[in-house]
Amino acid sequence: MRFSDLVDLIVANLARRKGRVLLTAIGVVIGTAAVVTLVSLGAGLQKNATESLWGISDLSNITVYPGYPMEIKGGGGGGGGGGNGIDQQDLVLITPTVIEQIKALPGVKRVIIQDYISVGSEITFDKLTSWGNFQGVDVADLTDMNLEASQGTTELGRGKLVIGAYINRNFYDPNPRPNAEPIEPPDLMGKVLKVTLIKWNQDGTETRRSYNMEVVGVLKESKGESDYNMYMTLDELTRWNEWGMGRKINREKEGYNQVLVKAESPKEVVAISEQIINMGLQAYTPQSMVQGINSFFTIMQIIFGGVGAIALLVAAIGIANTMTMSILERTREIGIMKAIGATNNNILTIFLGEAAGIGFVGGIGGAALGWIISAVINVFASSYLASQAASNGYMSSTPIATSTPFWLPIFSIVFATLVGLLSGLYPALNAATLVPVDALKYE
Repeated sequence: MRFSDLVDLIVANLARRKGRVLLTAIGVVIGTAAVVTLVSLGAGLQKNATESLWGISDLSNITVYPGYPMEIKGGGGGGGGGGNGIDQQDLVLITPTVIEQIKALPGVKRVIIQDYISVGSEITFDKLTSWGNFQGVDVADLTDMNLEASQGTTELGRGKLVIGAYINRNFYDPNPRPNAEPIEPPDLMGKVLKVTLIKWNQDGTETRRSYNMEVVGVLKESKGESDYNMYMTLDELTRWNEWGMGRKINREKEGYNQVLVKAESPKEVVAISEQIINMGLQAYTPQSMVQGINSFFTIMQIIFGGVGAIALLVAAIGIANTMTMSILERTREIGIMKAIGATNNNILTIFLGEAAGIGFVGGIGGAALGWIISAVINVFASSYLASQAASNGYMSSTPIATSTPFWLPIFSIVFATLVGLLSGLYPALNAATLVPVDALKYE
């Protein structure tokens, strides 16, 4: 029997029982649509989570901190230092030598030193007072840290500050009038801020030193750490800290607070961070969080797909029942086909083809229905997510609830066809093994 003849015969047999085939296929449609919709929902949630993280974090960054000992020593009696139980000699410091070792690691694009102010500070502008997180970096331009300016420039220099988007919200009037309305955040671009450093001497007296710092740039809002930082050159911040400590800082003995390691690509981040941890340091990267998110949502998609597969299992029972009834009704027909020369393989192929055909038709309908349901969910859920993002002050241009991978409809059709094929296997074997004489006498 030619393949084309086989296909024509299968289509003709299915067309003879349109109602029964349609009802059976509806079960496959429902199961396939459930698989497509639920897996698309899981994929949409995963895409939202990873894209949101990408928006607030550069996935090629690794933040490195000094390495602390695994076990903190107990603080027994006695006086003098070490109250926290950490021996300075047990720390793995980020010294210039260690930084050079990190730079030599494969895949490392750049290492940027970051330091924070370790002395008390007060910021004044006109009659307003504020505070801020001063961060010194050893770059001349903050674009090297993937930071962009909404006003001014990102270039640093002596006596210059580039501030985060939320810094102006920290200003307040230290002497407000009764029932005064909250002040509007001032526009600090191009303004000169008076930064007063404060330290206390051993005799308890207070010493102050003031600097005038010009705001040369305001960074774009990032919803991250940079929104709250005031960036300046590392050399100038080091001078401030040395004044507060009353001595020079020996970086080979004291190290830096942290460094930012930029990888050549996000794919190399995990390997680099593992090597840094093996050096005894601490390393944090958003990429590890993304991997955890992806693993979680992969499991979720498998669970969702399994729930949908239960509906397909029910549909498979329906296909098996339909094919069994079909064999009972066509027993004499099977006997005639065998009498005129049809082999067991021919009979088996015909009935398996019919069962697979029901699965195939149901798979196409289910894939289409699942895609439509996903699109409808996306329309309503996206409008809801957008309204929620706007009410919370977030900008989300294209929030999505579901995302249908290109392979999912193809996979669902193939899977539904296989379900139909397997469901029809037992009835088809029964049909193929019928004795022709008994089949011809069947009423």
